[in-house]
Amino acid sequence: MANSAARNVIRVSSYLVATAVSLVLVTSVVPPIVADETDRAVVDAPAILVTAPVAGDIRSLSVKPGQGIGQGTSIAHLANPRIDRTTLIHLEESTAGTREQLEATRRKHEADLSYISQLDSEIAREKEQFGHQIEDEMTALRAQIEENEDLSRAKQAMVERHAKLVSRGIESPAALKPTAAEHAAAMSKAQSAVAELNGKKAQYEALQHDIYVGLDLQPIQDLAQKRRDVDIDARRVAIEEQEYAADLTSQKQLEAAEQQRVGTLDQSDIVAPSAGEVLALMAPQGSHVSAGDTIATMVNCKKDFVVAIFSYRKGEDLAVGTSVRIKGASFDHGRISAIIPKTSDKDDARFAVPFPQTERRELYAIIDPDPAVPSPYGDLKSVDQRNGPAKACDIGQWVTVSREGGLIPSMSNVWRNVQSTVAILAAAL
Repeated sequence: MANSAARNVIRVSSYLVATAVSLVLVTSVVPPIVADETDRAVVDAPAILVTAPVAGDIRSLSVKPGQGIGQGTSIAHLANPRIDRTTLIHLEESTAGTREQLEATRRKHEADLSYISQLDSEIAREKEQFGHQIEDEMTALRAQIEENEDLSRAKQAMVERHAKLVSRGIESPAALKPTAAEHAAAMSKAQSAVAELNGKKAQYEALQHDIYVGLDLQPIQDLAQKRRDVDIDARRVAIEEQEYAADLTSQKQLEAAEQQRVGTLDQSDIVAPSAGEVLALMAPQGSHVSAGDTIATMVNCKKDFVVAIFSYRKGEDLAVGTSVRIKGASFDHGRISAIIPKTSDKDDARFAVPFPQTERRELYAIIDPDPAVPSPYGDLKSVDQRNGPAKACDIGQWVTVSREGGLIPSMSNVWRNVQSTVAILAAAL
């Protein structure tokens, strides 16, 4: 009898243990496959990497992890006393050399212009002097022409008188020849003086038009030729001056750009590219960083989302646009924006929190906040650095996601709710 009762107790205990194990297995395996709810969900957001634009030493850090900052807020200050200034020194020397060449060219141009002015004055003085001389010569030639014409008329009268006497037989024909010869000589002198006067007139007219003809105008012609040579040289120097000025302007721009670059490399203030919250500082104060190294990571709380893990069997029920309820996050409603079968380490590096690890036949559901619900973080563009944003970010917070209209809950939540109910009843008793 006693042995039979003992065997019954052992049998009942075995059944109870088997039932408990079966219940645990069923509740841990079957519900996640068909459940419309999951507590394997975390609040995430795109990570903002603040990198060093240049190499240098971190002299100071202006923010702390968890601090909310606005766009343009100073995060760190870099200094690089070992910067290479070889290019800047070379540009400064080149600029100084070009400046000296430009000044020398300008002095040469000014000297040429001054010499041209002196030559113009000398040419004008010589022209005036020779002009007066030619005018005097033309006056003398006109007087000489009048004298020769008077003499020619007198000789012609004598020739006519002797011709009458010869015709009357008073004088012999031989007496007429000397008088006729003198008349011809007087006419020749008058014509020669007229020709010389015409030549002087042409020379005077040419002189007024800067045309120098004749041996007596050779000095002016030499001055004019020298003036043309100096003018050509002045034009050439003016072109060189313009070229040097253009080169100097270009070199100054290069020098200014290099000075700015060196100044940026020497001292650089790293600022926040956008508003958000500082997650972590990757380089301590006093450390040396290279260009491109991450100084800090930030996150914009207004761009948060939830990544939840569901069974692939629920893929048809979790189409893009499906409305879900969220428990434990700053927003309690959202919509599925994407379904992702898996991620990689490269993808995880883009976000503030790595995606939870999935098992076989599971997928990720990306859930964005319902746009109709205002953000609880306020306007981070005008955030006060001392007080931070209106509410701390809940990035990394584990939450529970339930599909709207879903019937099958998450068993872990069921057991959690049962445990809470039992605790409440026990406390009441």
